[in-house]
Amino acid sequence: MNKILCFFVFLITSVSFSQSIRFDGFIQDGQKNPLEMANIMAVNSATKAMDSYGITNDKGRFQLTLKPNTSYTVKISYLGMKSKEIEISTKTENISQNIAMDDVEIELEGVEIVREMPVSIKGDTIVYNADSFKSGTEKKLEDVLKKLPGVEVNADGEIEVEGKKVSKLMVEGKDFFDGDTKLGVKNIPADAIDKIQVLRNYNEVGALKGLENDQDNVAMNIKLKEGKKNFWFGDMTAGIGVGELDSRYIINPKLFYYSPKYSINLITNFNNIGELPLTAQDYFKFTGGFKNMMKKGGSSFNVSSNDIGISLLRNNRAKEIETKFGATNFAYSVTKEWNISGFGILSTSKTDLETKSQTTILDSGNQQNREELTHQKNNLGLFKLSSSYKPNTKLQFDYDILTKLTKQEEDTDLLRESIVNNVSTTETILTNKKQDPTSINQNVSLYYTQSDKNIFAFEMQHLYQDENPFYNANLQSQPFVLSGYTIEQNRNDLNQERFVKTNKLDAKLDYYYMVTPKSNINITLGNTYSYQNFNSHIFQILDNGDKNDLNDAANNNQVKYNFDDVFLGFHYKILTGKFTLTPGVSVHSYAMTNTQSGTDYSQNFIKVLPDFFALYQIKKSETLTYNFSLTNDFTDINQLAAGYVLSDYSSLFRGDRTLENATSQVHSLRYFKYNMFNFENIFANATYTKKVDAIKTKADFTGINQSSSPYNSNLADETLSGMGSYGRSFLKNYKASVNASLNWSKFNNIQNEKVTTTESFTQSYTVKASTNYKNLPNIEFGYNALINQYSGSTYYTDKPFARLDYYFLNSFSFVSEYEFYHYYNSNKTVDNEYDFLSASLIYQKKDSKWEYKISATNLLNTRYLNDDSFSQFSTRVSQYTVQPRYIIFSMKYNL
Repeated sequence: MNKILCFFVFLITSVSFSQSIRFDGFIQDGQKNPLEMANIMAVNSATKAMDSYGITNDKGRFQLTLKPNTSYTVKISYLGMKSKEIEISTKTENISQNIAMDDVEIELEGVEIVREMPVSIKGDTIVYNADSFKSGTEKKLEDVLKKLPGVEVNADGEIEVEGKKVSKLMVEGKDFFDGDTKLGVKNIPADAIDKIQVLRNYNEVGALKGLENDQDNVAMNIKLKEGKKNFWFGDMTAGIGVGELDSRYIINPKLFYYSPKYSINLITNFNNIGELPLTAQDYFKFTGGFKNMMKKGGSSFNVSSNDIGISLLRNNRAKEIETKFGATNFAYSVTKEWNISGFGILSTSKTDLETKSQTTILDSGNQQNREELTHQKNNLGLFKLSSSYKPNTKLQFDYDILTKLTKQEEDTDLLRESIVNNVSTTETILTNKKQDPTSINQNVSLYYTQSDKNIFAFEMQHLYQDENPFYNANLQSQPFVLSGYTIEQNRNDLNQERFVKTNKLDAKLDYYYMVTPKSNINITLGNTYSYQNFNSHIFQILDNGDKNDLNDAANNNQVKYNFDDVFLGFHYKILTGKFTLTPGVSVHSYAMTNTQSGTDYSQNFIKVLPDFFALYQIKKSETLTYNFSLTNDFTDINQLAAGYVLSDYSSLFRGDRTLENATSQVHSLRYFKYNMFNFENIFANATYTKKVDAIKTKADFTGINQSSSPYNSNLADETLSGMGSYGRSFLKNYKASVNASLNWSKFNNIQNEKVTTTESFTQSYTVKASTNYKNLPNIEFGYNALINQYSGSTYYTDKPFARLDYYFLNSFSFVSEYEFYHYYNSNKTVDNEYDFLSASLIYQKKDSKWEYKISATNLLNTRYLNDDSFSQFSTRVSQYTVQPRYIIFSMKYNL
């Protein structure tokens, strides 16, 4: 099969090369100077179709691939100069010709030519003409993005441009569910998209643009077709189908409205076919557009989550998933100066998980084999309101509030086999987990430009978080010896309540002074203040139903923790030649107090933390960036509570109130090159982190049961990570890329009173290629190799994949995707193969509003997937059940 596939690709490529000639040369101004980033396109005189296009490189060189024996109108444009047209007729030989532009400023003509170009660049903005990349099978934004040169969409629905994640997605300049790109990628209709604008070096505060180092900030704006503005558009989909034993359904209406005054988006999805518009993972990482305003402050104080380990989906698959989802997003211009926007998201899902796993303790080799059946309910709510007031060019006032409401419950019935010193015991365990956390995040920002040289920025964020996780485990064996525990029960019914409240306030005032047009001074006065309460209680339910409160101090926590960081920072940014340099330093005064067991424990000290940023602008689209930072890392209250906390039925944790901060030294190097001449995209980065006085874990194992506590290690942890990618589009219809990512980590811990060093090394390599024809079948094929090495164990996953899409007879669209997995370890004690195949056929007459679709998921009826994971004390290999084959018939009405 592989040989046939390679032959097919070689044949298409050979035919394409053999039926084309090259037209190249240089585009220059009237003084023979090369014009970089000039646009050139060749329009077939007979068909009026654009057969080829290009953009000149730094030497002004262009290259087009044309058909032989054909007449063309070649259009050339360069902003600030008069556009030009020349006529050429090709034969069978290559053509070389230089083109001189006239130094006449007629920008409107240039803009018109740019509008027709598939790709054009103006300053920091890349503009893609969406129709130039569509073949007819695209249904949503994701399908279009995957065909653009330099753009990738990963498995989580995140957009990556030039190796950087897109942090903001807008439609017609208005936020689309700010803080997440997945909802837009999966729902914005492809036929509504006119242009896709990539905004590099993005800063939504105009007054700060150029003052900060925004090289990693990328936003994307979707421009709609004229017929989609000031009108409702969208689609309404309904489908039914059959699975193995029961019926399946999907209902998915989507409505959009955009006008200069306001916009409204409505997305709903009800289904039991495994489609999750928003997973629990997506929900908890949903930032709502809130940024880390203290990223250059030198301190890291992150409020950790007190979740109780609600099971997460792997590869967004499970044995059974039923979802009810609704979301709305709006933007409204109250006046020219005042804009408000926001969104609301509600998601309810019921999930069944079936997992088999084997956990091996690294030190002893003892094992735990588990067969788990889990039923999970998730109710998730997200609400955001934003206001931006700009009365003039000098003043901007912003306010944002983001609320997260969650209700989760999970019941698990599992069979555990414990193998300790080659002796096997088996027991059944029942667990129940419940949590209803709430968080409210508010942001206030004020930006004032006093003059061209003096700019002020005040930012403040407040986080309120209320968590109440409850955990219950019902076991045959007694896993731990706890004071006050009643023994000799038929079952051991352990319960724990936890209540954690957090109030955290970040505030800072920045003053920028423009020393010269190419240099500025930034002085920052900031403060982080956090106040937390942590209360927990362990109790036992006896066989007769009575409650046995374990009131000993060791089984309870009543902790208060204050953290205060006041700092003064200084940064100097200068542009000199091709270099941008930003050295900086911050001076911090820290004060921390935790109160428990009737006593206070305090720490106070002062620390100076340097940082440095350097950018070398090799060419317009080629950069080398270096970052250095020294950061103080602080734990929150969770690691300080000295009473026992149940992590799960086999793991007990207690904190240490005397913990000190760790210090991280981070070096990162990034290289980037984007060549519009041949649409070549090269990206590479490497990051080295060394953490001293790290907060590590001391673990004692009794068989497979773990008791652990944190401590400050005098041994440094180290992490080295790197990634690189090379991508290129060529001959107009081909796109190929190679990617590699590596991550090496070394950790030091204490296990059973022995200092242990564990290492992990993860490698991922991907190569893929795709075609993009208008009237021929298109294929994407590739291969991914994943290698995970954990302290002597190595696991491999080989994954070839392919995708076929074909638009034919002006009415039919066929799409099919195939993935093959070979999962095994180095000694072949684990060796599994499985694959997935999906296909869909869509019928829609030209200009008809009705669409009919028959689709099938998991056509090969694969039942299980494999994965592995690594902690600093154990390795885990698991097999989990996925949904069976479904066949769905659906109808869609396009508004």
